[in-house]
Amino acid sequence: MRRITISTLLLAALALILDRLFPLPLPADDSGSTVVLARDGTPLRAFPDADGIWRYPVTTAQVSPLYLDALLTYEDRWFHRHPGVNPLALARAAVQRVWHGRTVSGGSTLTMQVARILDPHSRSALGKLKQILRALQLEAHLSKDEILTLYLNHAPFGGTIQGVEAASWAYLGKSAQRLSHAEAALLAVLPQAPSRLRPDRHPALAQRYRDKLLDRMHALQRWDTATVRDAQHESVAARTLDPPLDAALLAQRLRSALPRERSIRSSIDRELQAAMEARVTSYLARLPERTSAALLLVDNSTLQALAYVGSGAFADPQRLGHVDMVRAPRSPGSTLKPFLYGLALDDGLIHSESLLVDAPQSFGGYRPGNFDMAFNGPVSAADALRLSLNVPAVDLLDRVGPARFAARLANAGLELQWPRGASPNLSLILGGTGATLQDLVGAYAALNREGLAGTVRLREQEPLTERRLLSPGAAFIVRSMLEANLRPGQSRDTFDPGRRARLAWKTGTSYGFRDAWALGTTRRYTLGVWVGRPDGTPVPGQYGAVTALPLLFQAVDSLPRAPEDAASTAAPSTVAEVDICWPLGTAFEPEQPQLCQEKRKAWTLAGAIPPTLPEREATAWHDARLRLRVDARSGQRLSGGCHADSERETVLARWPALAQPWLSAWQRKASRLPPLKGGCADDGLDGNANLQIAGVAAGSSLVRAPGSTHPPHLSLRALGAHGTVQWLVNGRIKAALDAARPFEHDFDEPGTQSITAMTASGNFAQVEIQVLR
Repeated sequence: MRRITISTLLLAALALILDRLFPLPLPADDSGSTVVLARDGTPLRAFPDADGIWRYPVTTAQVSPLYLDALLTYEDRWFHRHPGVNPLALARAAVQRVWHGRTVSGGSTLTMQVARILDPHSRSALGKLKQILRALQLEAHLSKDEILTLYLNHAPFGGTIQGVEAASWAYLGKSAQRLSHAEAALLAVLPQAPSRLRPDRHPALAQRYRDKLLDRMHALQRWDTATVRDAQHESVAARTLDPPLDAALLAQRLRSALPRERSIRSSIDRELQAAMEARVTSYLARLPERTSAALLLVDNSTLQALAYVGSGAFADPQRLGHVDMVRAPRSPGSTLKPFLYGLALDDGLIHSESLLVDAPQSFGGYRPGNFDMAFNGPVSAADALRLSLNVPAVDLLDRVGPARFAARLANAGLELQWPRGASPNLSLILGGTGATLQDLVGAYAALNREGLAGTVRLREQEPLTERRLLSPGAAFIVRSMLEANLRPGQSRDTFDPGRRARLAWKTGTSYGFRDAWALGTTRRYTLGVWVGRPDGTPVPGQYGAVTALPLLFQAVDSLPRAPEDAASTAAPSTVAEVDICWPLGTAFEPEQPQLCQEKRKAWTLAGAIPPTLPEREATAWHDARLRLRVDARSGQRLSGGCHADSERETVLARWPALAQPWLSAWQRKASRLPPLKGGCADDGLDGNANLQIAGVAAGSSLVRAPGSTHPPHLSLRALGAHGTVQWLVNGRIKAALDAARPFEHDFDEPGTQSITAMTASGNFAQVEIQVLR
């Protein structure tokens, strides 16, 4: 007895020493291949390990019970009962080999197969002994479930495919969690001869082996007759083994961010991702070569990314398809304007129909112009935003403050990027800064999230980070302003049989046609599109409304629809719709109807109806609401020390001085000052009286000189002007010259030509001429 005890202790000591000398070569949890999944578990992109092996990690709970049943029935029915080695199976295999002279059935348990996978050995007797010892070692260190998991993830399935999940996607196009009886049996037999039984190369042989296992399942009463018969009727289809490559740049981004994770589940919706990638690929085919595109789709309720197209052509080196334009800083063009108008609403500077002036202005030497170089004169805040007019936006930013505006955006998650040494300035509202598509989408979502912007989430596990960008009322008003922006070619009475979702959209174009943007938000989704060249090369003629906007509309129209998407939402309690009047911008006053030259319905916030913004440099005009004393008999106005026998007081509503050239004859008459009574001292209100255009008479006709190829030419001067004079032809600025210099211009377009000379104070002169063919 003592010898048995000593022998047992020596064997135990020897086993412990061997275990320490030859530890299990278990694969590290943070090594090997990586797979990035969609939210439903579908692989988006797989990254092979250093040896080029494709493996999608799973647990036993993530595999179909049918497969586990078929596997254990086929490979090792006594798996849960033996200690790693089945002596009876080994003995049976040895006797059969001696009797038949060849291997008839294997004696290896599933644990022994795992041992061979982890530590390959020769097929000699010494190799078999090594395999048995490793199997015992596995059983000593790991649970049955852990051993089975190793098999599920490392069993060979042909070529560079390892593990049942990778094999299921490669050969069957589905997860191992959703296998049929026939598919479960097929995958169970493949590891026995992975090269000979590959379904993509030898489908008939693979089917024969599968059917043998199905017969065994029936014989052992694991599956009933009808189930087996139906399973055997399924053919084994040959598939091309293409690794998944959806949301490729997002997958690469997540893998870089989580290098130790082997399975990364993203927030991406597989079907929406496929649809958006198809849209972008199809759309890109009609654009110039080397042009790329990016698209990001976000769920407003969760801020989770549902589709992420970082590049229009991932594998195309000409289009620099490896560059992720979702997170590349680019000039945002005019896409920041909605947030500026929202902040101006919250500050009480404007309401939706506030009168702004789109006319040449100087802001400390900065003279912005519009995209088409034309000016529109008086416009509402809503129209200025929808038309993306630059001067009104710069005017508002100057009043809000560039640094404060940039700080507000940064606090909400839209971090603007600046060149070294630069700081926020007025050019930022026209694209003079850097922003990413991802941050812009997170900010635009605020318009349908009661003013709360946030960080776009790429995984469900990421926390929801949201910050206040606008008040709920300001977000509602800005969204309503943008929703009223009709699609190109659409009118307000256009019939929409599909009940499209209400879409608030905005475009942007960076300087030099380098970046074309389109962003839109519906009740459920926010989507952003960027089009351009990743290397920053200009693409003349490609801008937001022409290049990016059609793709945005296509993408939005392909999204799932719900009846409520087309319905309008109720305004917050802080928002009211009221009648306001131009030019004052205040509420309609029934007792003084002469002050209301144009009535409009406006969205107002928090009960405030801010008046038209005061003019910044106009010296010829004063308050928009001007109170005058006039001679009751003649109607002539009276200056300070001047009196008449009968006087009365009148109130006049006047337009901003810079808007004067665009006013109609009726509007000018309605706001015209009464003439000053003779003998009264000058009150300084007739600022425009002395400015006139010299060099052509109003109503003149110009014609090309006989036999000349040159168009009619004029040399004009602004008499009575001082400082810089802005010269406009048909509302388009042509020159900004010192008052002493003449304006030279060729009139090569026939028809009526309107010529305007305007000073910084708002004084102007205007003539109309005819250019004949």
